[in-house]
Amino acid sequence: MVAAGDADQSSVAERLGIKPEMVVQEIGWDEDVDDDVRAAIEEQIGGDILDEDADEVIDVVLLWWRQDDGDLGDALIDARGPLEETGVIWVLTPKTGQPGHVEPSEIAEAVPVVGLAQTANMSVGPNWIGTRLVSPKSKSKQR
Repeated sequence: MVAAGDADQSSVAERLGIKPEMVVQEIGWDEDVDDDVRAAIEEQIGGDILDEDADEVIDVVLLWWRQDDGDLGDALIDARGPLEETGVIWVLTPKTGQPGHVEPSEIAEAVPVVGLAQTANMSVGPNWIGTRLVSPKSKSKQR
């Protein structure tokens, strides 16, 4: 039997575009992260989320980011290193009014500097919002 909350959380992984057997890496874990979101993702991929030290090619990076975490641009460059060419980075930040809230303009300013494009925003739990970042398509690949 599925509890009411479980149905909502399992769809979080799907809404993040995470599919079974994808390789998901998590950067910036701390005790304030949403464990329900993490559990839904691990259930969806059928395994564990990898930590910051993983050596594999990554399909999706979850970057938990707070106001005092340092330079977002540097963090995005590091996150992008092991990322699959078509991979996605989700910058997960505390919602407005939550401790560590990051202004959307801070993300918007960092994204083009590191060669990424912002494509979507969505709620990923009661206290976190996600911003989806991808590598822009090159001119030769566009039709």
